[in-house]
Amino acid sequence: MTKRLPISPETRAKLAALADRQLSEEEWRAQMAIPLSPEEIENTLALVRWFRRRYPDVASRLAYARRAYKRWLRAAMPVSRA
Repeated sequence: MTKRLPISPETRAKLAALADRQLSEEEWRAQMAIPLSPEEIENTLALVRWFRRRYPDVASRLAYARRAYKRWLRAAMPVSRA
């Protein structure tokens, strides 16, 4: 597993603002007009192939999604220590 470096609260706030901002219709259309490169397409397909090998049936995919969702929620919620 990759070791993660700590992110400062300021950086976290900037990233959240970027991720949460709403694009105008013009900005969205401009982004959607940029075609994926052959390398991006191949990388995406490689990830899909890996995922389907790792989780070959619907039940294992759903189990993974549930575990990942719980992990994402834990990461998003600050831990309060009394």
